[in-house]
Formats: sequence, structure tokens, C-alpha cells
Amino acid sequence: MIKLNIQDTFNKELPADPNKNNTRRQVFEACYSFVTPRIPSNPSLVHVSKEMAETLGFSEEDLASQEFIDLFSGAKVMEGTAPFAMCYGGHQFGHWAGQLGDGRAINLMEVEHHQKRWALQLKGAGETPYSRTADGLAVLRSSIREHLCSEAMFHLGVPTTRSLSLSLSGDEVLRDMMYDGNSAYEKGAIVCRVAPSFVRFGNFQIFASRKDTDNLKKLADYTIRHFYPTIELGTPNAYLEFFNQVLDRTLEMVLAWQRVGFVHGVMNTDNLSILGLTIDYGPYGWLEGYDENWTPNTTDRQNARYRFGNQPGVAHWNLYQLANALFLLVGEAKPLEEALERFRPTFEKAYGEMMKSKLGLQEENVNPGLWATLETTLSLTETDMTIFFRLLSTISKSDQPAEAIAKIKPAFYQAEDLQGNVLEEWTAWFQIYLDYLQAEIVSEEDRQKNMNAVNPKYVLRNYMAQMAIDAADKGDYALIEELYQLIKEPYAEQVDQEKWFAKRPEWARDKVGCSMLSCSS
Repeated sequence: MIKLNIQDTFNKELPADPNKNNTRRQVFEACYSFVTPRIPSNPSLVHVSKEMAETLGFSEEDLASQEFIDLFSGAKVMEGTAPFAMCYGGHQFGHWAGQLGDGRAINLMEVEHHQKRWALQLKGAGETPYSRTADGLAVLRSSIREHLCSEAMFHLGVPTTRSLSLSLSGDEVLRDMMYDGNSAYEKGAIVCRVAPSFVRFGNFQIFASRKDTDNLKKLADYTIRHFYPTIELGTPNAYLEFFNQVLDRTLEMVLAWQRVGFVHGVMNTDNLSILGLTIDYGPYGWLEGYDENWTPNTTDRQNARYRFGNQPGVAHWNLYQLANALFLLVGEAKPLEEALERFRPTFEKAYGEMMKSKLGLQEENVNPGLWATLETTLSLTETDMTIFFRLLSTISKSDQPAEAIAKIKPAFYQAEDLQGNVLEEWTAWFQIYLDYLQAEIVSEEDRQKNMNAVNPKYVLRNYMAQMAIDAADKGDYALIEELYQLIKEPYAEQVDQEKWFAKRPEWARDKVGCSMLSCSS
């Protein structure tokens, strides 16, 4: 029998929806509604993150048990727990959407292990009062993507929610993958997501929108008490300090996204964690060819609001919406405005330091124009971001521009583009870069080591995830495990896995699931 150290707080310290019926409705003056997962017809385990399982206190025996499958597919509710779905609102694509809530997520329990607290949540385990017109289920393709990406991001050093397990429900789920009227049945699946908390900006926004200051304060006090312990509750500046710390964590998260070339795809305020964690892996993607205007989200294709280069700006906009909600507790606008005003200069300074580390430069007097020009030059022709920065560490300070360009040539999708104006621009940039390298006092070996610690060799490219999905649809889960092992060491050379250190293959350029994705799950 599985034994966990259950220490629930959210559903014990915060107000519950008194209505126990699982019917779609507007929920007022409550942080959550109790709900029981839907029992799947024939649940089976596809994959487990053993590292996450160990972090939570599961034994090998636990993972091999039928009870584990039952608990994390929704077939069984652990004794002494009370599953629930959260109530929250949010801005979607810049517009207030009102009440949203956990439409396909059910929070199971909170577990404490080795003095760390974790909330466990099933995604795809059935409808909740917040499901609106949806069924609360998820399909295998999106669940594989979330399961693998959560763990990939963690090992990249990006603040993120985690994933414990991926299960099949044994049921078929009807989905219109590209929202083009072509619905089809797909395999149903459930992911067990893990995080210290799944509270989002939208949890605060829903109470503020309804002028429910009492419950807004209860939620803020709860969040500060459990997750921002350096803040002293009851002091006049507690809520302002809370906002400042959320701002800093959000900034650090987006900075990490930009460092590794990750595009979230759906940065709605209900998809931003109050802890600064990457949350809700839907139509995400990593840059293949460097393009600041790229978004993986078909819904966002026209306006590209959530494009790669706009992620810092959207984070700032979302923080502005959170500030509007917390204004009811802070009581004055000026200190919140001052906090927001420091976002851009703080981000720009941190971005500069991050880019210097990617370029292997430690000297203080590096002109920001170096990386600004680089970003423009990278866009002149299709250039793989991950491969380019990884190969940059192989350049020696004694190289000439032509030698340096030859070393990073594998990053170009069309090597024949390296002529004329494009070649001139690259030559000019490398001349400046090599001048900076010659001024560095750190050894070539140490510089390469430092660069390879921030520029990953392996990222979970969409085509890789799609290959795992295609195999899994046929009952073959070997590639899921292979990719899981690969992404656990994204900065290591892993010479036996060189096949994954490659540009996106041409067959994947326009293939569904490899380029653009929808929010369909």
C-alpha cells in the first residue's frame, strides 16, 4: 500500500465552494470546488519520471503497483484526501475572459517529503465546474508533450512545474486538432503534474474583478505564508513586497526562456504561475531557425502576440494586470507603478549579462550592440539557434572570421545563403566578436566549459516529440524513454546521442505537430 506524507493546505485553509455538484457554473466567494476524477475504463501506465517519483517519496515497489496506476489515472482517490479544482479568471490574448478555472485539471493532494511541499494534480481526468463546454479530458499527443517538456525544462535550469507520470485512460477522446472542422477520436491520457503550488495570476484576478477583497486577502496571505516566507504578514508593505518578489521570479523565468530559445505560446494571465514557474505546456516550441517573430500557436498566428521576442513585454503586461488585482490590498497605485517601471531596465541588464554568458564574455565593457547586431544577423538566413550557440564555444580567439564562420556553418539551414551581403554581415560581426575574445583573460578551455553550461546541446524540438507521439500511437513507448534520458543532461556532450544534435529535418518543416500547434488537447 502506497504511503505518502499528505499535508493538504489549500483545501483546508481557504474557502470552498459549498455546492458539491459537478455542474458547470459561476463560482463566487470560493477558491476551489471539490470534484472527483472520472474513472477511466482501462488505465495503464505509459511512463514515469523516476527522478520526480523519488523526490516525492515513492519506492520502486510503489511505481510497479496497480495502486499507483489507479491513483494517478483518477481511478482511485487516496484515503484522507479531497480532490478539487481551482477557481480563477484571466486575460486571454489581451482580453478579460472572466471566470476560467481548472477545466481539465484536478488537484489530488499535497505531499511533504524531505521538508519540501509538492502539490499533485491530474490533467485530463475529467470535467469540473470550470470545464464550460469542454469534457475535461486530454489526449495522448498533448500529454506526451507536457510530460517530457516539464522534465526537459527542469534539467535546462528553467523554473517549471514538473511531471510525475503519463497514463492512458483506455478511452477515446474526440478532438479537432487544428480547429478546422476535422474532428477525430484520439487516445485519452492523463498527466500527473507536480509543483509547490499551481496558483496563478488569475486566482487573484477573479476576486479583484468581483471586488471580493476579503477572499483576495485570504488567498494572498495563504500564498505569502507558504511560498514567500521572508515577507512578514501584517506589515503595511507585505502585499507590495509580495508583488515585487513575484515580479522578480517572473522576470527570471522569462529570461531563462529567452536563453534557451523556448516559446510558451499561450502567455495568458491564467497561465502565469504566482511562483514564477513555467506552467501549462500547450502549443509551445523551441526556436529552430532564429526568428523573434515566431509563435508555435495557430490561434496566435495572425497577431503573434506571444511570439518569442515579445515574451518579456507580455510578462510585463501580465504583471500590470496582477498589480491591478493587488491594488485592492496595497491601497495605493504609485508603489506598484514604481515596481512595474523597474521591470524593463532590470530585464535589459539581466538580458545583457545572460547574452554575455552565452557568448563567453566576462569583461565589463562589452557593448550591447554586440548581441543586438547578432540577433539581426541570425535572422538574415535560417540559422538554428541551439546549434549556433553550442558551436560558438568551439571558436578560438586566434581564429580569423572566415575560420569562425566555417565552424558554425552546420547551424545554417541553407549553407549556400552564406554569400554576398549575408556573408559580409557575418564577417563583420565575427571580427568584432573575435576582438572581444582576444581581450578575455580566461583560458579557452574554461571559456568553452562556461559557454556549454548555459548553451544546451539538446532541447526537446517539436519534431522529436512528434516522433515519440507517432510511435506511442502504435503502442511503442521506447522513444519516450529515450528522449527522457536525453533531456536529463541537455548540456552534456552525450556523444552516443549525436543524432539529436541536428537541425529540424525538412520533412518536419510544415508537418502538423512539428511547426505550428493548436491549444487542442
